[in-house]
This record gives sequence, C-alpha cells and structure tokens, in this order.
Amino acid sequence: MSPVLDDVERGLVQALQIDGRAPFSKIAQVLGVSTQTVMRRFQRLRAEAGLRVVGLAEPARGGRTQWLVRLGATPGSSEALARSLARRPDTSWVKLTSAGTEIFTFVHASQGAHPPVLQKLPHTRGITAVSAHCLLHTYLGGPSGWRGREQTLTATQQRQLRPALPPDTARPAPLTDADHALIDALGHDGRASYADLARATGYTQATVARRLNDLRTRQVLFFDVEVDAAAYGITTQALLWMAVAPAHLEHVATTLATHRELAAVVATTGPTNLLAQALCSSPADLHRYLTRRLGALTQIHTLETAPVLRTFKAAGHLTPHPTG
Repeated sequence: MSPVLDDVERGLVQALQIDGRAPFSKIAQVLGVSTQTVMRRFQRLRAEAGLRVVGLAEPARGGRTQWLVRLGATPGSSEALARSLARRPDTSWVKLTSAGTEIFTFVHASQGAHPPVLQKLPHTRGITAVSAHCLLHTYLGGPSGWRGREQTLTATQQRQLRPALPPDTARPAPLTDADHALIDALGHDGRASYADLARATGYTQATVARRLNDLRTRQVLFFDVEVDAAAYGITTQALLWMAVAPAHLEHVATTLATHRELAAVVATTGPTNLLAQALCSSPADLHRYLTRRLGALTQIHTLETAPVLRTFKAAGHLTPHPTG
C-alpha cells in the first residue's frame, strides 16, 4: 500500500514534474529542507510508491504516431497478455479494465507506419476482439501533467525550478540513431547520469549533455514523473470513451482539459472520438464527476466508462535501470 504524501514529498514530486533532472540540492533549497532530506524522501517514495522520472519523446516532434488499442480477452488470459504487452518497447500505459476482460494500451510507431503488433494481435490466443484508434491530438497529458499533483509549490518556487533553456532558434532536424538511443535510455531512467547515458549511446559525456540540452530546447524531449496515484488518495480510476459532434469537439476537449479530476484528454479516430482518464478518490466521487461536471457538457452524445483495475506499465519502459 502506497504511503500518503506529506507536503515535502508532494513538493518533491511537483519539482520533478517541472524539471525531472533538477539536482536534489536545488530542490532542497526551493523546498527549504536539507539535501539529505530530499534524497531520503526520494528513495522512500521510489521504494514504496514507485516514484521515478522518465524521459520521453514528444511524439509529433519525434516523428512518431500513437495508437490507442483496446483488446477483448478471456478472463483467464488477460493478465498474461497484459504482462506480455508491457514488456514490449513500443507500448506504454498498459491497463487492465472492465472487470478484467479488456486490455488498454498505447502502441507507438513511426509516422506513416502500421505498428507490427497490430497485425499479430488478432491471431493471439486469448484475444477475442481488437480495436485500434489513432491519437490525433493531445489536450491534456504528455508534457502537461495531472493537476492533482500541482497544488503544493508557489508560483515563485515553480519559477525557481524551471530549467533555463535557450530559445529554440534551430531548424527542425531529424533525430539521429544516437538521439533515439539517448531518449530510449532516458525512458528507463530520466535521472541517469551522463556517464550511464554515454555508455548507452556511444557519445562522450560532454556530447550527451549537449544533445540532451538540445532535445529539451527543441521540445523533442520532456520528462514525466511516475508515482502511484494512491499516494494522492486516488482509489478509483476510469477511462472515459466519448462521442462528440466534430463541431463541438474543440470546446468540449479544452473544457475537459481544465478539470482537476482528469489526467489525460485526447482526440482519436473511431466511433468514439474523445478519450479521458479520470482519477477519483472513490466510486462515489467518480459518480459525482460524471453526473455533475461531465454531465453539464450536453455536447457529449455518448459515454462509455471503463474502470481501470490495474496498471501494468506507465509511460516509461518496464525495466528501470538498464544503464546501471
């Protein structure tokens, strides 16, 4: 069971969301505690709440397309299938939903390419249905984190933590193989040392530092924080599949993106064209959100609620320390 976070720990998580590679000494100075306290709290949360920082490519700038895949599965095979998908390097956010008979996952592919896994899934034993939806636009999620963990630091503290990156004046340039290797290594551990990243990429440490800074400046690379939502009192999660008339999609999506109960809002292809992830303190809290806040948006024609039973994989790679 995850610990409930105190103010220092909430501040630490929010600080890492602002700058995933901020030195512990800088975070400590902003929080008004010792560096040893920050390091100790980080280690505790890593052990007890799954806290880690991962570096991720911004899909559109990194030349990637994301697919949202729903798999119907027999109850006896769903967990094994979810674990198998979680081990793949081209997946993220692998979840078991809907009484354990559905698996949800993101699948990543090069732009214009059909993900190979989608060709294999219909023939996989235990899978009863497959649907794939191309992600068209992200309104909430990715570089913009869940607002539920952005309530601790003051505006001044947040400014002190933001990395001082130069303006992006360079022309867009394709990523090199070494850039992909660097981003892949950061997907395992966003706080990996320059020495570890140099071993993973073949770059020198100085080149790693320069390339990492360049990728951040160009907004090709961002850092996300993984931590058990239960540490924030979240016990009920659900995926909300919605159908909205195209003329109202932008209004509904941008409105939903302001809701504190939601961690992600994306537009997709398919019979439903808007997906959100809800994080609530209880089933009653989810019911209140659906009937009061979501229900006030009459432009939503249909809604399917899929409870999340378990998350097998979040944004980063499954194994945390390949460079160590």
